[in-house]
Amino acid sequence: EKYLSENAYLNYSMYVIMDRALPFIGDGLKPVQRRIVYAMSELGLNASAKFKKSARTVGDVLGKYHPHGDIACYVAMVLMAQPFSYRYPLVDGQGNWGAPDDPKSFAAMRYTESRLSKYSELLLSELGQGTADWVPNFDGTLQEPKMLPARLPNILL
Repeated sequence: EKYLSENAYLNYSMYVIMDRALPFIGDGLKPVQRRIVYAMSELGLNASAKFKKSARTVGDVLGKYHPHGDIACYVAMVLMAQPFSYRYPLVDGQGNWGAPDDPKSFAAMRYTESRLSKYSELLLSELGQGTADWVPNFDGTLQEPKMLPARLPNILL
């Protein structure tokens, strides 16, 4: 019985590392990052769109694609908006998104606004052209891309 529980724990640990903690080589994104970018594109938040409250994006991500903690989702979004965390930020943020000397000093999601950066649009530009595999979301009511058809090697940038 001890062997079974150890094996189950090891299997779960490997699943978490491989499926959630490491970026996927195809598009360079972790699942939560991919879901944030995709949800923002579904909300019409492209680089030329009007900014929208970050809480709206986080709510869509949680409700439709990623039923985990709202703070963890927002922190992932914050990192994608910080130019000192990403060489090419995926999210264009308005408001307090932290500072290089204190990256965790960002404002709550109800105070910040966001939209996709121009760089993100390179990850999404070929999405509707049959270039991505689609999988059901967590409750089977929607489809989400398994990976984004990145035109650039995002994992290297």
